[in-house]
Amino acid sequence: MTKVKSESATLSLKGKSFELPVHSSSLGPDVIDIRNLYRDANVFTYDPGYTSTASCDSSITFIDGENGKLLYRGYPIEQLARASHYLEVCYLLLYGDLPNREQLEDFETRVTRHTMVHEQLLFLYRGFRRDAHPMAIACGVVGALSAFYHDSTDVNDPLQREIASIRMIAKIPTIAAMAYKYSIGQPFVYPRNDHDYASNFLQMCFSVPAEDYRVNSVMSRALDRIFMLHADHEQNASTSTVRLAGSSGANPFACVAAGIACLWGPAHGGANQACLEILKEIGTVDRIPEYIKRARDRSDPFRLMGFGHRVYKNYDPRAQVIKESADEVLDYLGTKDKPILKVAKELERIALQDDYFVEKRLYPNVDFYSGIILEALGFPTSMFTPIFALSRTVGWIAQWKEMLADPVQKIGRPRQRYTGMSTREYVRISDRP
Repeated sequence: MTKVKSESATLSLKGKSFELPVHSSSLGPDVIDIRNLYRDANVFTYDPGYTSTASCDSSITFIDGENGKLLYRGYPIEQLARASHYLEVCYLLLYGDLPNREQLEDFETRVTRHTMVHEQLLFLYRGFRRDAHPMAIACGVVGALSAFYHDSTDVNDPLQREIASIRMIAKIPTIAAMAYKYSIGQPFVYPRNDHDYASNFLQMCFSVPAEDYRVNSVMSRALDRIFMLHADHEQNASTSTVRLAGSSGANPFACVAAGIACLWGPAHGGANQACLEILKEIGTVDRIPEYIKRARDRSDPFRLMGFGHRVYKNYDPRAQVIKESADEVLDYLGTKDKPILKVAKELERIALQDDYFVEKRLYPNVDFYSGIILEALGFPTSMFTPIFALSRTVGWIAQWKEMLADPVQKIGRPRQRYTGMSTREYVRISDRP
């Protein structure tokens, strides 16, 4: 809960002064409350991209971009990624604290028992073209869940909100895996209650009825870590989309479908795929200087994906953790010397020492290595963003629930600076030149 500080900000405009309350934050910058600015001064603030605007109060995630820190409910992401697991992080994000053993077992059981989807959803999948992108399928199917689970769409009922939350976290791996299986023409694989969350997703994606499939613990752990690192990330584009949709009272399935649609954008969820494609395009270590030169050239539209971040102005803390997983996976697979990893490591080394990258504070971000891991696990690039959506679902749900409980929350309705024509009189078509 924010507190109004004793001081205030003063806006001087057209010979008048307006006092704006200042609210303190537990971490990060204080905020100037401008809610009454339009009423009192008849002006709007102008902030394209909302780079300097706080749209809500939140106690879920905090990013210190200057120092490269990411906290989930106060816990550093690197501690959680190295010692915890995804469902425990889900509990933390949803309920605010780490669970005790009994609470965690109950939560894991509830999630596990909801992993199956309504059988009639299989017919919905078959309505898509055989070459449909898995993200398009996932977006459509998640949006359709409200047609199958009527008993958990009343956002004013706390019990229904809780049921919907568990259902979404439980079913999104099944939905994503079925989208993958459909895209490659293989039969759907049902979830298994004797697997953990990440292992269950792997077996639904890669097992086939013709033979037994054993989940590898190294692969499962790497995927679980990717899930954790992407679980939430403050008020990013897709999270803000979920909150905006939710502010209208839309059901949770529709809100998450909106988040998936936003995440699909290449500037958001598709960054790890773009990064992998760049590494493949570079191909060999000797070509790195050529691409570094292009990245430095302001007249060249080329962008070196995997470096820099809208928020982080230091090393992305998630990148440091996921780099360890990349080494573990590739070492296990016997591909330690895989060309793409050599390119990635050398590119990172050069960029961290290059004056241009240092000056611009373009440090490696989480996308730099996550694409390499997902490819090593056997996923095509078309599945990278659905896996991101799977990971982020718990964050969307936590933010959605927090928004609904916020007493000052209103339906989202940004204003604009109008730059069009002033009032004009209608001219009949016969009188127009």
